[in-house]
Amino acid sequence: MERGQPCPRDPKFVLLRIYQITYAAFFWALASASRGAEPGNIGTFPGFEVSVTERPRDAPKVGRLFVILSHTNSPEPRLALGRTDSDAPWTLAKDVQDFKAGDVALMDGHSFAFPTTNLPPGEYYAQALFDSSSDIRSLQAPGNLYSAPQKVGPGENRLELNRRFHDEELPAQRGPVRFIRLQSELLSKFHHRPIFLRAGVILPRDYERESSRRYPLWIRIGGLGARYVAVNRLMTPGSDFSKTWLAEDTPRFILLQLDGAGPYGDPYYINSANNGPYGDALLKELIPYVEKHYRAIRKPQARVMSGVSTGGWVCLALQIFYPDFFNGAWAGCPDPVDFRALERINIYLDENAFIAPDGRDQPSERNLKGEVMLTVRREVGVENLLGRRNSYTLSGQQWGAWNAVFGPRGADGLPAPIWHPETGQIDHQVAEQWHKYDLREVLERNWKSLEPKLRGKLHIASGEADQFYLNEAMHLLDEFFTRAEPPWKGVIIYGPGKGHGWSNLSLREMLGEMQAAVEQEKKTK
Repeated sequence: MERGQPCPRDPKFVLLRIYQITYAAFFWALASASRGAEPGNIGTFPGFEVSVTERPRDAPKVGRLFVILSHTNSPEPRLALGRTDSDAPWTLAKDVQDFKAGDVALMDGHSFAFPTTNLPPGEYYAQALFDSSSDIRSLQAPGNLYSAPQKVGPGENRLELNRRFHDEELPAQRGPVRFIRLQSELLSKFHHRPIFLRAGVILPRDYERESSRRYPLWIRIGGLGARYVAVNRLMTPGSDFSKTWLAEDTPRFILLQLDGAGPYGDPYYINSANNGPYGDALLKELIPYVEKHYRAIRKPQARVMSGVSTGGWVCLALQIFYPDFFNGAWAGCPDPVDFRALERINIYLDENAFIAPDGRDQPSERNLKGEVMLTVRREVGVENLLGRRNSYTLSGQQWGAWNAVFGPRGADGLPAPIWHPETGQIDHQVAEQWHKYDLREVLERNWKSLEPKLRGKLHIASGEADQFYLNEAMHLLDEFFTRAEPPWKGVIIYGPGKGHGWSNLSLREMLGEMQAAVEQEKKTK
């Protein structure tokens, strides 16, 4: 679960035109149209014309077009797109079809807008972005187009957008760091187009020198949307991680960093109706490839996992769904493990995701003092802006990713929304199909067969002041464990006053526990 912001890449080309706007008419119309409204369509205001004059022949022509306004051109306005706080940029968005060179798209009163509060007087810069990626739900996905920011002035305003996010290239190998891009036959068959699995690898110290030695595999999963290139940051010379990893007393593993990018956002590496067989692809394609090419032990007792936030949920789910394949999950502040507390929403009983049973706005984020910082209504509103069809279900962000992973596919072939994008009304027929991913329920329903396979293999840490209320679902899981029969043997550690991302273990301590688990399992085989 980790909310994040997009980051820039080097540009290449395209042309966008925004024209015939006078300052007075522009700000008067925007303020008049938006005053007091909720996210959605707004009234008449001066339009924006967007045209593409040059594109690669094979570039996608369908996507989501944005025009973003900001008081500054540094950082660029597009970098604030997706923010949920009071500094969220005033943005227009529109789906475009068959958008090819020479075509013009008009951004007008029929475009989606967010936020729609009054636009304060002042100087503004405009920037446009065209999100056309179908395989990576990211505003900075390879091939997406954007413009340079330009100050909005009287008369004709033109933005020459000769910038394009580079095509994907694997980073260069550096020291013990390796990168993988592997076409998945399973996922490609499901999506009817090439789908690739990406991963980062960090080799243990003395890997090249001890050429006959084999190592256990540590699968590491990051927060929401965390990319495989995180291994470069981890192994930055002098970093705490690299110093621990290379230390003589640190247990040696091959580290496999999974990639958090997929067609609907983070795929969570389990089989799902919308993302496809990511669990099977991991177990049957990616892990076997890594274990073959990098001298892993290639046995279940030598595969351990860790993750934080989204990664915490993923490693628990993988251990639960594939108990014979892995030998332990170390999970920190995992995403909701009980859907009676999807953050604070009970998807089975509540009527509305935006309004709590007490009639107040449902909170989505708090600070360590317990003060509400963000509501579900506001956060879903931003995702509706980002998502095609004006829907969070296609945003690639947190609520959209959960909806795609846990929910069914609709009659239109897209993820069926668990609640209405604008009203928050929960569709309980859709919610019923989420049961299969409710980890507490999966455990309780299958406990007699799962308990012997999971004994001592679930290690969980949860901050009691988690900013996204994830500790509430953890307590529901813990309540089951306290009455489970046969008794549960595992670890849940709570951190009083601790927030999202808290861990009870250092890296060295966690690797020590992992090594002990690998050695203990060897003795019992």
